Amino acid sequence: MKGIKLLALFLFSTAFFSFTPLKKKYIVIDAGHGGNDSGVVYGEFSEKDISLKIAKKIQKISENQSRYEIILTRNTDSPSSLSERTAQINRLSPEMVISLHVNRSPQKETPNQGTEIFVQNSEQSKKLAGKISGKLNARTIEGRNLHILRETRSPAVLIELGFINNTRDREYMTSEKGQQEIAQKFVEVFNEY
Repeated sequence: MKGIKLLALFLFSTAFFSFTPLKKKYIVIDAGHGGNDSGVVYGEFSEKDISLKIAKKIQKISENQSRYEIILTRNTDSPSSLSERTAQINRLSPEMVISLHVNRSPQKETPNQGTEIFVQNSEQSKKLAGKISGKLNARTIEGRNLHILRETRSPAVLIELGFINNTRDREYMTSEKGQQEIAQKFVEVFNEY
Protein backbone atom coordinates (compact mmCIF):
# COMPACT_ATOMS: atom_id res chain seq x y z
CA MET A 1 0.00 0.00 0.00
CA LYS A 2 2.84 2.38 0.85
CA GLY A 3 4.39 1.71 -2.57
CA ILE A 4 1.13 2.58 -4.34
CA LYS A 5 0.87 5.87 -2.42
CA LEU A 6 4.45 6.75 -3.31
CA LEU A 7 3.83 5.88 -6.96
CA ALA A 8 0.64 8.00 -7.00
CA LEU A 9 2.46 10.92 -5.37
CA PHE A 10 5.30 10.60 -7.89
CA LEU A 11 2.90 10.53 -10.85
CA PHE A 12 0.91 13.50 -9.52
CA SER A 13 3.99 15.62 -8.88
CA THR A 14 5.49 14.72 -12.28
CA ALA A 15 2.26 15.71 -14.03
CA PHE A 16 1.91 18.89 -11.96
CA PHE A 17 5.46 20.10 -12.54
CA SER A 18 5.44 19.23 -16.23
CA PHE A 19 2.50 21.61 -16.74
CA THR A 20 3.85 24.42 -14.55
CA PRO A 21 4.86 27.23 -16.90
CA LEU A 22 8.47 28.35 -16.73
CA LYS A 23 8.92 31.82 -15.36
CA LYS A 24 10.04 34.18 -18.08
CA LYS A 25 13.03 36.36 -17.45
CA TYR A 26 12.63 40.10 -17.83
CA ILE A 27 14.90 42.30 -19.90
CA VAL A 28 14.30 46.03 -19.48
CA ILE A 29 14.94 48.41 -22.36
CA ASP A 30 15.12 52.01 -21.19
CA ALA A 31 14.49 54.38 -24.10
CA GLY A 32 16.36 57.46 -22.93
CA HIS A 33 14.65 60.82 -22.32
CA GLY A 34 11.00 61.44 -23.36
CA GLY A 35 8.26 64.05 -23.11
CA ASN A 36 9.67 67.56 -22.86
CA ASP A 37 13.19 66.10 -22.43
CA SER A 38 14.32 65.57 -26.04
CA GLY A 39 17.88 64.63 -25.24
CA VAL A 40 20.28 65.62 -28.02
CA VAL A 41 18.73 67.13 -31.15
CA TYR A 42 19.96 67.62 -34.70
CA GLY A 43 17.54 69.29 -37.09
CA GLU A 44 14.34 67.24 -37.05
CA PHE A 45 15.93 64.30 -35.21
CA SER A 46 15.89 63.85 -31.44
CA GLU A 47 17.43 61.32 -29.11
CA LYS A 48 14.10 60.60 -27.41
CA ASP A 49 12.51 59.51 -30.72
CA ILE A 50 15.45 57.46 -31.97
CA SER A 51 15.83 55.57 -28.68
CA LEU A 52 12.07 54.86 -28.45
CA LYS A 53 11.82 53.57 -32.04
CA ILE A 54 14.72 51.17 -31.51
CA ALA A 55 13.34 50.03 -28.12
CA LYS A 56 9.98 49.22 -29.73
CA LYS A 57 11.69 47.30 -32.53
CA ILE A 58 13.61 45.22 -29.98
CA GLN A 59 10.33 44.40 -28.24
CA LYS A 60 8.59 43.57 -31.55
CA ILE A 61 11.35 41.22 -32.75
CA SER A 62 11.32 39.41 -29.39
CA GLU A 63 7.56 38.98 -28.97
CA ASN A 64 7.30 35.41 -30.31
CA GLN A 65 10.02 33.77 -28.25
CA SER A 66 9.42 32.24 -24.82
CA ARG A 67 12.71 32.65 -22.93
CA TYR A 68 12.33 36.27 -21.83
CA GLU A 69 9.99 39.23 -21.94
CA ILE A 70 11.06 42.69 -23.04
CA ILE A 71 9.75 45.45 -20.77
CA LEU A 72 10.05 49.08 -21.89
CA THR A 73 10.43 51.85 -19.32
CA ARG A 74 8.32 53.92 -21.71
CA ASN A 75 6.44 53.00 -24.88
CA THR A 76 5.20 56.49 -25.74
CA ASP A 77 6.71 59.96 -25.82
CA SER A 78 6.04 60.36 -22.13
CA PRO A 79 8.27 61.84 -19.46
CA SER A 80 9.41 59.91 -16.42
CA SER A 81 12.14 60.83 -14.00
CA LEU A 82 15.30 58.79 -13.62
CA SER A 83 14.18 57.93 -10.08
CA GLU A 84 10.85 56.61 -11.37
CA ARG A 85 12.62 54.52 -14.00
CA THR A 86 15.11 52.96 -11.60
CA ALA A 87 12.35 52.27 -9.06
CA GLN A 88 10.35 50.49 -11.79
CA ILE A 89 13.43 48.50 -12.84
CA ASN A 90 14.29 47.47 -9.29
CA ARG A 91 10.72 46.27 -8.66
CA LEU A 92 10.98 43.97 -11.70
CA SER A 93 14.46 42.68 -10.81
CA PRO A 94 15.27 41.90 -14.47
CA GLU A 95 18.09 39.79 -15.88
CA MET A 96 19.55 42.91 -17.48
CA VAL A 97 18.88 46.56 -18.29
CA ILE A 98 19.80 48.26 -21.55
CA SER A 99 19.50 52.06 -21.55
CA LEU A 100 19.48 53.45 -25.10
CA HIS A 101 20.86 56.90 -25.85
CA VAL A 102 22.35 58.97 -28.67
CA ASN A 103 25.62 60.87 -28.43
CA ARG A 104 26.62 64.37 -29.52
CA SER A 105 29.89 66.28 -29.47
CA PRO A 106 30.21 70.07 -29.19
CA GLN A 107 30.99 70.83 -32.84
CA LYS A 108 28.27 71.12 -35.51
CA GLU A 109 29.54 68.12 -37.50
CA THR A 110 31.90 65.67 -35.83
CA PRO A 111 34.32 63.08 -37.14
CA ASN A 112 33.55 61.06 -33.96
CA GLN A 113 31.58 57.99 -34.88
CA GLY A 114 30.29 54.78 -33.37
CA THR A 115 28.85 53.22 -30.27
CA GLU A 116 30.02 53.86 -26.73
CA ILE A 117 29.04 51.64 -23.81
CA PHE A 118 29.03 52.70 -20.16
CA VAL A 119 28.98 50.07 -17.42
CA GLN A 120 28.38 49.59 -13.73
CA ASN A 121 31.25 48.54 -11.51
CA SER A 122 30.26 44.86 -11.72
CA GLU A 123 31.51 41.85 -13.63
CA GLN A 124 28.02 41.07 -14.98
CA SER A 125 27.66 44.57 -16.42
CA LYS A 126 31.10 44.35 -18.01
CA LYS A 127 30.33 40.91 -19.43
CA LEU A 128 27.07 42.20 -20.93
CA ALA A 129 28.92 45.19 -22.39
CA GLY A 130 31.46 42.86 -23.97
CA LYS A 131 28.70 40.86 -25.68
CA ILE A 132 27.02 44.03 -26.95
CA SER A 133 30.33 45.45 -28.10
CA GLY A 134 30.92 42.32 -30.15
CA LYS A 135 27.69 42.95 -32.05
CA LEU A 136 27.83 46.74 -32.31
CA ASN A 137 31.62 47.10 -32.60
CA ALA A 138 31.77 49.67 -29.81
CA ARG A 139 34.54 52.23 -29.88
CA THR A 140 34.76 52.32 -26.06
CA ILE A 141 33.55 50.51 -22.95
CA GLU A 142 34.07 52.39 -19.71
CA GLY A 143 32.66 52.90 -16.25
CA ARG A 144 30.58 55.99 -15.66
CA ASN A 145 28.75 57.34 -12.60
CA LEU A 146 25.31 57.72 -14.21
CA HIS A 147 22.03 57.47 -12.30
CA ILE A 148 20.64 54.51 -14.26
CA LEU A 149 23.86 52.54 -13.69
CA ARG A 150 24.40 53.62 -10.10
CA GLU A 151 20.83 53.07 -8.85
CA THR A 152 19.85 49.95 -10.80
CA ARG A 153 20.47 46.75 -8.84
CA SER A 154 20.35 44.46 -11.91
CA PRO A 155 23.21 44.24 -14.44
CA ALA A 156 22.88 47.38 -16.56
CA VAL A 157 24.61 49.14 -19.43
CA LEU A 158 24.01 52.53 -21.01
CA ILE A 159 24.64 52.62 -24.74
CA GLU A 160 25.29 55.69 -26.84
CA LEU A 161 24.23 54.28 -30.22
CA GLY A 162 26.15 56.82 -32.28
CA PHE A 163 26.71 60.53 -32.80
CA ILE A 164 23.70 62.50 -33.97
CA ASN A 165 26.04 65.16 -35.40
CA ASN A 166 27.98 62.64 -37.51
CA THR A 167 26.27 62.27 -40.89
CA ARG A 168 26.96 58.56 -41.25
CA ASP A 169 25.81 57.66 -37.71
CA ARG A 170 22.75 59.92 -37.97
CA GLU A 171 21.61 58.49 -41.31
CA TYR A 172 22.02 54.94 -39.99
CA MET A 173 20.28 55.51 -36.62
CA THR A 174 17.33 57.34 -38.18
CA SER A 175 16.75 54.96 -41.09
CA GLU A 176 14.27 52.09 -40.88
CA LYS A 177 16.99 49.67 -42.01
CA GLY A 178 19.52 50.93 -39.46
CA GLN A 179 17.05 50.83 -36.58
CA GLN A 180 15.97 47.30 -37.51
CA GLU A 181 19.59 46.12 -37.70
CA ILE A 182 20.45 47.69 -34.34
CA ALA A 183 17.39 46.08 -32.73
CA GLN A 184 18.24 42.70 -34.25
CA LYS A 185 21.77 42.85 -32.85
CA PHE A 186 20.42 43.40 -29.34
CA VAL A 187 18.06 40.45 -29.74
CA GLU A 188 21.02 38.30 -30.82
CA VAL A 189 22.83 39.31 -27.63
CA PHE A 190 19.80 38.33 -25.52
CA ASN A 191 19.49 34.97 -27.28
CA GLU A 192 23.19 34.20 -26.81
CA TYR A 193 23.50 35.49 -23.23
